[in-house]
Amino acid sequence: MFAVIEANGKQIRVQEGDVLRLDRVTGGADQEVVFDRVLFAHDGNDFLAGSPLVQNATVTARILRQAKGRKVMVFHYKPKKRIRKRYGHRQPVTELRIEKIALS
Repeated sequence: MFAVIEANGKQIRVQEGDVLRLDRVTGGADQEVVFDRVLFAHDGNDFLAGSPLVQNATVTARILRQAKGRKVMVFHYKPKKRIRKRYGHRQPVTELRIEKIALS
């Protein structure tokens, strides 16, 4: 069984037991999160495609931890002008484990 959900403006294919990293989702560690924007689902026999969403379908996940992603270095410069600026950025991310996909 798998589903395609929309989370933070991105479409993600998930199965029960998957661990994934998303942009920051509000909540603390070991808290439950429910995604109700299910775009597509497969229950082993039937394919359920939403237009745009599958009715009465939810995906339940548990927050494992809140963290920061890898550092991205940004470097701005203008040639022949002696203008140089370097800085880093670490995107806040949430690590989730998919626990249940409910289609009814």
